[in-house]
Order: sequence, then C-alpha cells, then structure tokens
Amino acid sequence: MQLENGKILRIRKAEKQDAQEILDYLNTVGGETDNLTFGPGKMQLTLAQEEEYIETTNSAPTSVCLVGIVDDKIVCVGGLTGEAKPRLMHQSTLGITVLKDFWGLGVGSHMMDALIQFAKGNELIEIVHLGVRADNLRAIALYERLGFREIGRYPRFTKIGDAYYDQILMNLYV
Repeated sequence: MQLENGKILRIRKAEKQDAQEILDYLNTVGGETDNLTFGPGKMQLTLAQEEEYIETTNSAPTSVCLVGIVDDKIVCVGGLTGEAKPRLMHQSTLGITVLKDFWGLGVGSHMMDALIQFAKGNELIEIVHLGVRADNLRAIALYERLGFREIGRYPRFTKIGDAYYDQILMNLYV
C-alpha cells in the first residue's frame, strides 16, 4: 500500500523473529504519546514472553497480531485479541499503535482496514471493540469513519500524574 509520503507500507502477521523489534518499537511509541496505557520504556515483557504472545495470538481462532513495515522497519503494530470462552468468543478487542514519524500518512487507516478485514473474514467474530482516550479526537474520527460507534464511557480510566482521562468505549458490528 502506498502512503501519502510515497513510501510503501506492507502489513503482515507478526512472526516470532519479530519479537525483539516489536518490544523495541513498543518502548519507543510509549514515549511518543500519552494516549497509550503504558509510558516510555514501560513495556516490561521479556523476549520469551513477547515470542509466546505472538505465537499464542496468531494461533488463536479469533486473534491476530499484525505489523506494518516501511523500509524494513516496523512502524505500526495492530492486533485483535479474541476471547477463548465460548460465550464471549464472538467479540474481539482491537489495539493499534503507530510510530509518531508515520502519523498522518495513512498507516493507521491501512492497519485498521487489515484488522477489520480479518474480523469480517472470521465467522466467529461479530463484534470488534476498542477503548480510546476521550481527548484523542484524531483517533476517534478515524474509528467513526470506519464504522465504530460509541457505546459508553469509562470515567477517570487513565491517570497520568494527577490528571485523569475518560475512555470512550466503541464497537463495530461486523
């Protein structure tokens, strides 16, 4: 997929050998925004734990971990995490991060499209849900454009220093 800067984005399933680069990536993005649930250098998983996460996620029937790559570098990570319990298996939680240098180029939109297509192609998934900080207007606009709708709010969900931030809960019915 061609980005707005002319570069080519390739999206594929994460592989076990991506684990160290993903950990490094996550520790970088954690310091680029306060919109995530973790801060700079706070992704404290070991290499073995990340490898296990990738393998477990990609082998689960309603889950997937994807990476977005530009010039052989991971610039985006996205995933759907499904439930193993039969009564909850129809839903999956979406999460996405993009390196700050690649904001506004279409990376997030392409990754969201890939995740939504995975969900639509999966006969078990009926609902994709996510949470987004209430003041992250850019992300909210993207999610709404893709068909997500607000279903509720979680007041004071995130605390950074002495400040609290609400989380908007959104669903997409696929």
